[in-house]
Amino acid sequence: MKFRTSLMAATMLALPALGQAQPTSGIYIGAGAGSSWRDKISERAADGTQLSVSTEAGFIGVGSVGYAFRNGMRLELEGNYRSYAVGTSVVTLPNGAQGSSSSGRISTYGGMGNILYDFSLASFGVPYISPYIGAGIGFGVSDVSRVGARANSGALLTTNNVSTNHGGFAYQAIAGLSFGLSQYVPGLALTLEYRYYATTASELRLTSSNGNTVTRTNYTPNDANHSALLGLRYSFGVTPPPAPPAPAPVPMAQTVARTYLVFFDWNRADLTDRARQIIAEAATARTTVRSTRIEVSGHADRSGSDAYNHALSLRRAEAVAAELTRRGVPRTEMVIQAFGESRPLVPSADGVREPQNRRVEIIVK
Repeated sequence: MKFRTSLMAATMLALPALGQAQPTSGIYIGAGAGSSWRDKISERAADGTQLSVSTEAGFIGVGSVGYAFRNGMRLELEGNYRSYAVGTSVVTLPNGAQGSSSSGRISTYGGMGNILYDFSLASFGVPYISPYIGAGIGFGVSDVSRVGARANSGALLTTNNVSTNHGGFAYQAIAGLSFGLSQYVPGLALTLEYRYYATTASELRLTSSNGNTVTRTNYTPNDANHSALLGLRYSFGVTPPPAPPAPAPVPMAQTVARTYLVFFDWNRADLTDRARQIIAEAATARTTVRSTRIEVSGHADRSGSDAYNHALSLRRAEAVAAELTRRGVPRTEMVIQAFGESRPLVPSADGVREPQNRRVEIIVK
């Protein structure tokens, strides 16, 4: 009893301690099932009759409804059921007669009020796992049925039957982990729990029959068990997390037009070494920028007729285009134009031989 009392006290004191609460709050429901192991019953009555009952691992089922606060605290009401098959029951009478059996079943059921506290591991980079601890008090009923033993002591046949259906104060301690599944179902969590459960007012009644003599002996046995459960908890009103924002569109790189000027001698359309060097630079620029079009525009000065200058400017543009093609620029990417003397770089009077106007403009866009 001292150990159980200490365990309950330590659990209650630890509730408001370390950790940050989970951000969810509101009404929730939960259910779990698993295995349970009951402590062995070993009692001796005042008349010397000794009773020993051990059980196999049993089943536990739990259902609950509760409310979670934003500070991590939870309050819940719980219904539970446990059932164990008897492994061996042994009755030893004062006269030394002993009987044993492996039949019977012990069940417990009842209701509990629990207080729990959730810890957050988000600050440690684990957002979906939340440890929790708790404790509860309530009312539990123990139902013992069909537990019997027979012993042959001399010429007397002794039959013993153990039975009860008695309820009393119950308490428990809880430790568990919840694994958030909100990324699949908003509000859903998987739980894994350990529970220590005990009652303080269990009662067993041993009825012994020896010939025509019937005696009844009452026991107040140790009534405690340990359980491991796997369950689900669903919190109402949890909205799914917002979808991550769409990535910002990558702005298209703006193409900055580059202009290259190729100059010609008077009344000439052939390329100089310097002209070829400039054309080579234009061809290289096409591969280093996102070029979509190359304009090749021929021009002439005003020392001649309009028709002659137009034809001369076209020959100059064709000469530059041919050099660009030789340097790997597809003809399909070029727009070849001739403007004659209509677009002078340097305004001049008619008949003036202005060198700046005898040119081809290469515009890489």
